[in-house]
Amino acid sequence: MTETRGYVNDKDAYLRRLRRIEGQVRGLQRMVTEETYCIDILTQVSAATRALQAVALGLLQDHITRCVADAAGGYATAEDDHGDAEASRAKDVLVKDAVQAITRLVRS
Repeated sequence: MTETRGYVNDKDAYLRRLRRIEGQVRGLQRMVTEETYCIDILTQVSAATRALQAVALGLLQDHITRCVADAAGGYATAEDDHGDAEASRAKDVLVKDAVQAITRLVRS
């Protein structure tokens, strides 16, 4: 049985974003080859870095939301079979809070 990854539902979107970033990096190489002004190159490096960061945060959110939460949910249901809807909502809130906290930390 093949394990499904958390990002599989958004795989095409991630691949499109990564191809766009790949194009940005090729543009950076061209800028260096053409001896473009340093600040212009740094501006583009910053844009590529932010784009990669956005992909990383999306993957992290998918991982926490799907992989980690699903694994944690398995333990919770083994301990207590009633209150599943309430436990699910509480888990969703905790996952959302964790993702937001990590996003703030990474962007600071």
